[in-house]
Amino acid sequence: MTPVELSRTVLHAVRRAVDAGELSVTVPERAVVTPPGPGGCGDYATNVALRLARPAGQPPQRVAEILRARLLDEPRFTDVVVTGPGFLNFSLRGTATADLVEEVLRHGPCYGHATNGFSGTAVGISCPAEVRAVVVADAVSRVLRSQGNYVSVECEGRPAPEWQSVLGADVTTRGPRTADKHVRTADTHVRTADKHVRTADTYVRIAPVPAPADPLPLGRDAARWALLHPAAHDRPRIPGDHLDQRENNPLFRVRYAHARTRALLRNAADLGFYPEPGPVSEADALTALIGDHPRVLAATATHHTPDRLARHLLAVADAAMPLLPAVLPLGEEKPSAAHRARLALAEAAGTVLAGGLSLLGIDAPDHL
Repeated sequence: MTPVELSRTVLHAVRRAVDAGELSVTVPERAVVTPPGPGGCGDYATNVALRLARPAGQPPQRVAEILRARLLDEPRFTDVVVTGPGFLNFSLRGTATADLVEEVLRHGPCYGHATNGFSGTAVGISCPAEVRAVVVADAVSRVLRSQGNYVSVECEGRPAPEWQSVLGADVTTRGPRTADKHVRTADTHVRTADKHVRTADTYVRIAPVPAPADPLPLGRDAARWALLHPAAHDRPRIPGDHLDQRENNPLFRVRYAHARTRALLRNAADLGFYPEPGPVSEADALTALIGDHPRVLAATATHHTPDRLARHLLAVADAAMPLLPAVLPLGEEKPSAAHRARLALAEAAGTVLAGGLSLLGIDAPDHL
């Protein structure tokens, strides 16, 4: 069961409780499912009971118990536990890892993207003519589009041509704002045959702390990471260690982990075996992080924070590294189902890393 499927299962339990008259609430469109926090247990947790308690007019723990009784019928759960003020914690059967890996590999680098095309929300982004602001605005637009939004990015001035040719930041130059701030075009995505152009529903201004030096000498990938990895209120380090091929460089760790997964796939093929999703009990942290990827993308789009995605990719890379030495058989050992399952999980981790780096505008090479 993947986090998306788990969210649907929770919402179905809410709907059944409403239909039975146990809860009097509007069924939310989405139930947030994340790895359990401090004091939690199991594989995943949700705060949906806390969200519904006030409109239901009942204590959060009572709402959680009502939903728990419904959720215990789900055969893919080994247990559902209420913790803290009303969090629901789920323990999944051994097929959970296999289901998640299958979903990741099915969607490829687009895992976590909107599955129904453009949602119809048009977002207009503006930024000052400063290199970090332009790169952050470009990355935010990429993530927003991945979540089904129409997006346009406009620069309040004239950006340097190298910001596009070297750093890959694609923005449109515009002059000073007119008195009517609402007469703006969000995008030129075609929605109907007459090429209807939408007006923005939401306006966002991106203005992070400026770069202290010119990042262009770092090249596209290192420069973008240097500008995107720190939070918007933090001062980026230029040049920093972004070109070092060592573990002290976060970008290197992310790209190295991805390259290692690709190398393992090549080496396994040489040995005559291939990835096959299955249970991998020794990689719970990695599985949870991969399962959390769609939520991270949604949060990055909502809060316009590409640094959130960059930190998530670093966490995935660091969690993947302990798994990788156990993927291939050693010595005269024959490839087993466990090796194939670990290989599939490694491939899923590499897929998440490649997809996330792509949204940041950074290449994920197969060889380092």
